[in-house]
Parts: sequence; structure tokens; C-alpha cells
Amino acid sequence: MTLFSRFSDHIGAALDALAARDALPGGLDRSAISVEPPRDPAHGDVATNAAMVLAKPAGMNPRALADLLVVELGALDEVTEASVAGPGFINLRLVDDSWRDELELIFSESGDYGRSTMGQGRRVNVEYVSANPTGPMHVGHCRGAVVGDALAALLEFAGHEVIREYYVNDAGGQVDVLARSVHMRYREALGEDIGAIPEGLYPGDYLMPVADKLAVEYGDRFVGAPESAWLGLFRAEAVSAMMDMIRADLAKLGIHHDLFSSEAELQAEGKPAAAEKWLRDNDLVYDGVLEAPKGETPEDWEPVELPLFRSTRFGDDQDRPIKKSDGSWTYFGADLAYHFQKSQNADELIDIWGADHAGTVKRIKAAVAALTGGTTRFDVKLVQMVRLLKNGEPFKMSKRAGNFVTLADVVDEVGKDAVRFTMLTRKADAQMDFDFAKVVEASRDNPVWYLQYANARISRLRKKAADAGIDLPAPAPQRLNAHELGLVKLLAQFPRIVESAASAREPHRIAFYLADVAAAFHAWYNLGNDDPSLRIVLDNDPEMTATRLYLADGIGQVIRNGLHLMGVEALEEMV
Repeated sequence: MTLFSRFSDHIGAALDALAARDALPGGLDRSAISVEPPRDPAHGDVATNAAMVLAKPAGMNPRALADLLVVELGALDEVTEASVAGPGFINLRLVDDSWRDELELIFSESGDYGRSTMGQGRRVNVEYVSANPTGPMHVGHCRGAVVGDALAALLEFAGHEVIREYYVNDAGGQVDVLARSVHMRYREALGEDIGAIPEGLYPGDYLMPVADKLAVEYGDRFVGAPESAWLGLFRAEAVSAMMDMIRADLAKLGIHHDLFSSEAELQAEGKPAAAEKWLRDNDLVYDGVLEAPKGETPEDWEPVELPLFRSTRFGDDQDRPIKKSDGSWTYFGADLAYHFQKSQNADELIDIWGADHAGTVKRIKAAVAALTGGTTRFDVKLVQMVRLLKNGEPFKMSKRAGNFVTLADVVDEVGKDAVRFTMLTRKADAQMDFDFAKVVEASRDNPVWYLQYANARISRLRKKAADAGIDLPAPAPQRLNAHELGLVKLLAQFPRIVESAASAREPHRIAFYLADVAAAFHAWYNLGNDDPSLRIVLDNDPEMTATRLYLADGIGQVIRNGLHLMGVEALEEMV
């Protein structure tokens, strides 16, 4: 049990004690109580809003309730001072042994330090990437891929069961365009001069291997054949080849999905029709006519009766058609059926989408609320595009895909770790500049290098001490000074950062926290440059060396645990 979770229990016990002697009503909802470090470290080590949260439902003055809690909490052996601040916040100052115990816990739990049971085994479906299977992954997909994968790892670490899903959009018109593009390359593979690729088809050279395969397998059988003879075959072969390419591209980033769901299979299995029937049975779909478009009505517009989902009941701006006038499913109709399928196999759903899909968020949220009776938590995380730079200037890489920079190009240029960490250094919905020069720069301005350098420094310190025959002490050393105890206090925040990041679905919080840890470590390490007595490894003081190395190793463990969540390697050596 970590320090902050332990104090959550202490506060719970104090509230129980007050309720037992009728100083506080029993049965109050305590879910909004927080236990965290004070914003200003000068105020203490642990702060809680318990009195502020419970005062109103208890019918009490917040400060009066805080005074009662302070008496209970101030009696704990771990607490040296308990005080009330402002309208009723409670600040606690702890004995030094509390922090030594936490450092010992980091060692004993090792790679599991920070792991939480917060998720209680709830199954979460995280759908991310889900790019159309029409070519290799481009840099626009890269950020969403990293955010989704890091979020999945974070949720697992926080106690959830996670399904990593990729939705293959293989039923729309874009895959017919793909098949026609492959057919042109197929004719080219058989020796025909096809000239320039027509506007509207995919021009990338990446289509040549699948075209060559079809040419070998079928010869000129489909050169002059009508489209109906080859479209289905070419579509299936092309989608299969593109998905193989996409999986290979994602593997370069260390990303592997558990489940690939096909839109075409979803429709072939009648899932949209089943979803429509369920919705009609529950009076959530009706036949109606959409309002005319706002502004000047197009000449060719005419009212058509369509099956409409009652999305306005769930906060949407208007009811949405699930079928087109020709009887085919709208994109929304197919997406609704897909989410219906997902909700039957998960307790919570998370979609990672590009920011260009912002306009569809309301309707999909309305659909999930309807399909699950509002019992399934559903989050949509929008990811902004990435602007490529080099030394601050727009950077144009060679576009082997035809008209865009591929994910593989970027990873090959700077490496997986630089790509993954950099993509998590901003909130997902904030614009991002990706500077090829800065993400490989060996300086403190490059956060991934600074973190890996911290871990490599700690590894080098361990080797240096081992060469001198110095072992780590057990239990935690008593000689940590105030500055060093401050570092332990920073490390002790890792478990609560994990829980808050998982709860908010924001993996970038881990990156921000790790940047603070790396900066604090390097600042501590550099103290020895001005004062040799503050060096971590002291040739003439093996006991102090062991003490400081124990702390350094704890810092390294937290860095490694955090980097693991982000899918970034913790390097033992830097070249």
C-alpha cells in the first residue's frame, strides 16, 4: 500500500470514528474525497478536501468538520502536524520515516510500483488508429496510435482488463477506389503503359506488390474484363495486403492490437439490421423526413422518408439517418452497429479519433447512451494533427507513398522511442510540432533523451559502486537529508499520477511527471559538481554512497516504470 492510499484509509478511519460517536452522520458519499500533496510544499506533505466535500451533506460548517478531523488525524504516529487552511482544507506534515518506508516500498514492489487496482478488473475496449485500409500509415495516424497504445497500457497498469481494437473500414467507397487503383497497377505489371494515375485514384508505389501478385496469379484474365468480374476479388486482395502493411508499420512503433474488426463482415453478418431492430423495438428509431438544409436549399433537394435515430433524446443537435435513400447504411448506421457490438463485450469504451471527426462525437455518444441505457462509460479522445519541422522550419520528407509522409519514414528517421515519447509530451487535443532535429538532440531540451540519460547515469552509478564493493543497504537508509527526502516525496506521487491519468484517460500526464523526475534527479546529481561532498558516489564514504545510491536506484525504478507505460525503452547506456 502506497503512502497516499494509506492516508486515504486513515481519513476513512477518522470519518468512521466521528460517525461512531455521532459527531458526523453515517453513510455519506466519500467518492469525491481527494488525498494529494498540497500545491505549496511549505504547507505540508499531504492535503485532503474531506471536510469541504462532506460538510454540506453532513449539514455542518466545513471548518468545524475540519477541526474534528484534525484531532483524529493529528493523533496518528506518522503525523507530526495537522492543520486547517482556508475554508476547511486539511494539511498534514509527516515523520521522515514515512518517506523512508515509501522508498523501501519502491524497492520491494520494483516493476509493480504504482500498479493500481482502481479499475477493479473492468473491461475497457480501446479502439485506436482504425485508419482506412487504403495504404501505409501516415504521420497523421502516428499520434493517435501512440496515444491509444499508451492509454491501453496505462489502464492495464491501473487495474483494468483492456481490449486493444482496430476497426477496419473496409465497406465504404474508398475500398472500391483502392481496388480500381490496384487494377491499374495490375495492368501496368502486365506491361501496359498506364500513363499518369487519374485524379481520384491512389497513386502510391505501395500498390505495386499486390498488383504484381495478382498479375502472376491471374495473368491477363482481368485486363479487359468488366469491373463486376474483378472488383470484389481485387478489393479483398488489396485490403488484405494493406492490412499486412499497416500491421508492419504499427509494429515499428511497438504497437499490436488484440482484435481487428471488419466493417464489411459486420454488415455481412447483419449486425446493422439487428441494431436497427433493437432500436425500433425500444422506440429509438422511427421513419421520418429530415429538415431541409439550412440556408439556400439546393435545387435537387427533395424530402425523403428515412429511418432516423432519436439522437436528440441524448443530447445531439438533430435526429440522424441510419440508412440512405437507396437502402444502404449510412456511415453513422454502420458505426452505431459497431459500437453496439463493442458494448456487449466491454464495460467501458474509448475511441481515439482524429480531430477532423469532432463533428460526429455527439451522435456516437448519443448512440452509445441509447444502446447501453447510459450504463457504459464512453469517452472519445480527439487527437490533433502533427506539423513536421526540422530546426524550426517546415520539413518535407520524400513521400514514397505518393502524397503523404508515412509513419515508417518518421520512425526510420528518428527511432521508435523518440516518436512515442514526443507524441505524449502534449495533450492529445493540442496542436503539436514534431521537430526532427530536436527529438534526437542530446540536451535537456529533449525530454526523452533527458529521461534515458537519467536512467543511464543511474546504471553507471550502480556499476561504479559495484566496482568499489559497495552494496545497497537494507532496509532504507536513515541518512537521507531534507533535499533527498524531497526527492522521495516526488517519487511517492507516481501511484496517484497513474490513477489520475487513467481516470482522466490522459497518458500525457505520465510524460509530464517523468520530465519532473528527470529534472530533479539531474539537479541532485549536479550538486556534486560544485560540492564534492554531495556526490552520489564517495570513494571515502561507502555508507553515504550506499545511502545515496539507494535513492538513485529508487528514482531509476520509477523512471523505468513510467517509460514502460509509454512504450519507451529505459536505456542502460547512452552512446
